Formats: sequence, C-alpha cells, structure tokens
Amino acid sequence: MTATSVGALLLCQADPETVRPPAHLLRERMLLLPAGDGWSVLVPEGKPWRDGPADGRGTGSDTGDGAEPVDRVMGGWATALAVGSSWPVLALWWDGDRSGYTLAAGFRRPVGYVWLADGTPAGEDEAMRTFAARLGLDPVLDVQELEALTRQDPETDADARLRGLLAVLTRTGVALPPGLAPGEPADRLRTAADVHPQVERIEWAGWRDTVQAEFDAVESTGLGPWMRGPRARAVATAQVAAGIPLALWGARRRSGGWITAGLVLLAQGVLGLAYDRFRAEAERGAGGGPAR
Repeated sequence: MTATSVGALLLCQADPETVRPPAHLLRERMLLLPAGDGWSVLVPEGKPWRDGPADGRGTGSDTGDGAEPVDRVMGGWATALAVGSSWPVLALWWDGDRSGYTLAAGFRRPVGYVWLADGTPAGEDEAMRTFAARLGLDPVLDVQELEALTRQDPETDADARLRGLLAVLTRTGVALPPGLAPGEPADRLRTAADVHPQVERIEWAGWRDTVQAEFDAVESTGLGPWMRGPRARAVATAQVAAGIPLALWGARRRSGGWITAGLVLLAQGVLGLAYDRFRAEAERGAGGGPAR
C-alpha cells in the first residue's frame, strides 16, 4: 500500500457559495468545485491520512502514531461540515484495500458502507436504505439499485461499486467534473480539480478573516433574519454545547477527524451568537430599536 493509491472526495448537497464558509472552518487546504445541479465537491489538497490500513486486513484500526486511515479522516470532515448545516455531506474514499462512503446529515448518526477491494460487501444492508431515505431517493427503484451493490458480484470491484452509487445519485443532480472518479489517487484528483475553470481554493486565513467571510456569506444569501432572535440563539448555544464534548471525545480517542468536527461545531455556534449580537448592536447604533 502506498500513499498514491489513497483518494477521497467530499460531496456536499449545496452550491459552492454555500459550502465555502463552513469549509474554511475545517482549516484544511481544499479545492472547491461545482458538481452538478445543487451539488459541490471538495478535493483535499493534502493527505492527512495514513498510507492505507494499519493491520493489513482493512480494519482501519489506529496505530497511535498520530495518523488516521482515510475513512476516519473523511468521516470526521463530513460530520464537521454537516452538523452546522442544513445540507448533507457524502464522503467517498478508497485506499487500495477498501472503498466506501460516509453520509453525514445534521446531528443524526452518520451512515456508511464499505467494500473490500475485490468488491466483497462488508457493511450492513440497512445502511443503504438509510442512505436513500436521507437523500430523498426513490424508496423502490433507487433502493433496489443500491441494494444490488450490497450483493456479491465477482465482476464488480470496490471502485465500480462506488461508481454505481454515483450513478444512482445522478438522479439528484450529481455530476462530478472530469477526472474526479473513485479509484483515482489523491494527486490525480487534485490535478484534475486544479484545471477546472470554476475551481476555488479553500485555505485557512485566520479567525478574523473567517468570521468576516461568514458574516458576508450570511448577508449575501439573505439568511440574516434566520440567524437572529431567540430560536437562532438557542440553536447556536446548542452547537457550542455539543461541540465541546465532541472535541474532547475526539481528543481522548486521538481522532483528528472528530476533533475537527467538534471544533467546527463549536466555531459555528460561536459565529451564530456573534452574528446575532453584531446585528443587534448595529441596529441600536443606527437607531433601529431594541434587539430581539
């Protein structure tokens, strides 16, 4: 197993303008591109994962050396993006020995499935039905196609299974840019994304710029009123309350992905509270009356 055989993508059911602000909170270098009607894709520029499974059997167990398998890193990132958003995030990953996905949506428990390299299913069938329900897929026709991916087929390897999953998602508008395909190594994914005419670079620019970008995004998308008032403050407070223990739990497990999820949730809660206070003070300064 080598690093070149590892790759991953983050599919977000939102347009790039919506994905951009929370993606900055991951504090990772990524490339952001449109991926169809109402979808975006994030391509990691770095490789913050181990070069394949540690035990040689595809279990993805941690070695305690600070590195993590790609599925755990991507699962943490997907959760971090989804917990503070109204749209689901699908992490697709492969490491040469296994391929799979993790779907995160809000505060609900992430759902995922794994195939061994030869296509042998290694997940729970129920995961596919939950996957379909959370993405609003057809409960009959689409689920039948998804469940076919959970059955043995000696002619369909793991990468082909992921391509079959993406084929079903085309009905929701997914259309990955050329060169972004399951099985491609991280370097090729990055190169393919980098030449796309609509590519954007996501880089951490410090908290000050990130907070300003978040405020600008809220104002430009017309979401400001939804982030004001008692209900918005309650949601932001809940995000803060959930983010702290999640980050601590990740630290105890030495899981960078879950630490990131907790910190992003915490940051989004703090930003929500800050935005509400910022707008209230601006209204008072402008003579707009008392804050709600």
